[in-house]
Amino acid sequence: MPDQSRAQGSGTDGASPVIDGFPMIEAYRKMVLIRRFELKAQDLYRRGSIPGFIHLYVGEEAVAVGICLNLKADDYVTSTHRGHGHALAKGIPPKEVMAELWGRSTGCSGGRGGSMHLYDPTAGFLGTNGMVAAGIPMAAGAALAGQLRGSDQVAVAFFGDGAVNHGAFHEGINLAATWNLPVVFVCENNLYATETPFATATRNRDVASRGAAYGIPSESVDGNDVEAVWAAAKRAVSRARAGEGPTLVECRTYRLVGHHEGDPGSGYRSKEEVEAWRRRCPITSLRAKALEEHLASEADLNSLEDEVDSVLADAVRFADASPWPDAAEAFKHVFPDQR
Repeated sequence: MPDQSRAQGSGTDGASPVIDGFPMIEAYRKMVLIRRFELKAQDLYRRGSIPGFIHLYVGEEAVAVGICLNLKADDYVTSTHRGHGHALAKGIPPKEVMAELWGRSTGCSGGRGGSMHLYDPTAGFLGTNGMVAAGIPMAAGAALAGQLRGSDQVAVAFFGDGAVNHGAFHEGINLAATWNLPVVFVCENNLYATETPFATATRNRDVASRGAAYGIPSESVDGNDVEAVWAAAKRAVSRARAGEGPTLVECRTYRLVGHHEGDPGSGYRSKEEVEAWRRRCPITSLRAKALEEHLASEADLNSLEDEVDSVLADAVRFADASPWPDAAEAFKHVFPDQR
């Protein structure tokens, strides 16, 4: 596999090329992993293997990957009901995420949480969350903990456009700004909160502009361009680590599926709109760019995709063979003296 970072100049003279740092092939691998994990989860859900609700991340992969490529293992992430992609991008093994979706004891939450309560503090992942905007103050709290310890840890809160009209958005960002906390607030603006268009829920549709009210830096980027997301996250994370406080990053993106599996997503969106965004697929775009810049060949990328498929096949076998949680442990982890 060729060098995973974009080179400036061909480097064909044998000299080491100047690297701008963007790990293009690793970004591609992670986005393919998330997309194919979600499509596999969709199929398994329809077959009855996965209980409950699942909210798929298809189309938004560039945001999770672009952000999390800038994070260290002990940095924190809080997530949303649409959080499988965040969990995978932050480093939870696919087999543990899959087993959790199946409700098995080997899942990252021991089979207790399922899709909307994925949790793994060893990966710095403080949970997907069914409560809209709830991860915003949680991330501020995690950032405060790191600040008080004197560490250089950074916290990231992922949330959707539906969260920005909730009180927790104001409270969490205001607190982080006031205390200069090392936290990055990432709005995944996919234009809809369930079936409600963002345009009908607020007059100010420019999420990034809201940062000015709290006196913090903010920017809006194309959330389907993983390199643009990566660059914005690099700036924001660097500021946070340097003690310069929080940043608000708006990533304009789109979910290509319904709000949850079972919602066709067609009653409130036109076919033309969906197809227009499908043509802007972040994975297809990055694949074309990697080939154009000669950072990988068709054979390289096909091999990478085959490796991802193998990882996912193992994850499904692992989940299917895993035991159900022991009913006798139903109250384990409920109280702080239980481990």
